[in-house]
Amino acid sequence: LDWNTVAGFLGSPLAYPGFAIINMLVGFVLYIYVVIPISYWSNFYDAKKFPLISSHTFDSTGTPYNVSRILNDATFDIDMDAYNNYSKLYLSITFAFDYGLCFATLTATISHVFLFHGKTINQMWRKTTDALKEQAGDVHTRIMKRNYEQVPVWWSITILFLMTIMALICCEGFDKQLQLPWWGVLLSLTIALVFTLPIGVIQATTNQQAGLNVITELIIGYLYPGKPLANVAFKTYGYISMSQALGFLQDFKLGHYMKIPPKSMFIVQLVATLVSSSVYFMTAWWLLTTIPNICDESMLPEGSP
Repeated sequence: LDWNTVAGFLGSPLAYPGFAIINMLVGFVLYIYVVIPISYWSNFYDAKKFPLISSHTFDSTGTPYNVSRILNDATFDIDMDAYNNYSKLYLSITFAFDYGLCFATLTATISHVFLFHGKTINQMWRKTTDALKEQAGDVHTRIMKRNYEQVPVWWSITILFLMTIMALICCEGFDKQLQLPWWGVLLSLTIALVFTLPIGVIQATTNQQAGLNVITELIIGYLYPGKPLANVAFKTYGYISMSQALGFLQDFKLGHYMKIPPKSMFIVQLVATLVSSSVYFMTAWWLLTTIPNICDESMLPEGSP
């Protein structure tokens, strides 16, 4: 077998504990070979009207949803009258269950962390003294403290403050093209802050990260309906902020074990973030401005990726 193929999509199976692999395997079998077939062939909620597996959206007739019929081209708002006159939005049975399981995953994450790790988290939160830090530190922590200076807290606070201000400017400025109001930015960051700890605990013990993409879509869709760009922006600030924070911690943990100076790790991470985000933005802008109909699959040449 080609190891690159084995580990290319889900990562190396060697990095997962045995109980996590078994849990995922059992869940996969039940989901794909039991729940989905029964739901589809019993025509649960007209499941047979739509493809068995698809990430696309559909109208009530089973054809791909024509977003242009409900979207105001001038403001990028959803015309609710046009929506009501056209069709509700439908998903394939697999995609619908996938969304439902995302909600269940977050609920289970919070419950599990509260029941199994809540006492420890509470103790560490209430007793954050230098003496406790010395007692709780393992051999790696003691070596790092003895040989390297720690990253000052004000570095992180400064970056948090500056990035929050920039996010507010992006959403409130530029004629408010992103549609997301200032309170949406702050709410999304609050969601990321609240979920970083419980999801981080699960990721640290199972190497699996639950996503906030679905819950953030639901929250802003309920609070601020009819604004698709606001929905995407809210999801980005709420979900990606949490995901990037855990990625940052993961890299720091690796540097911790490899005995890399914390300040050097911090600076390298910061520079890499600036470079990569700039390259991503320029690449996306170039693709959107040079490839005709890039957002319409039906109008792209056959065989396009």
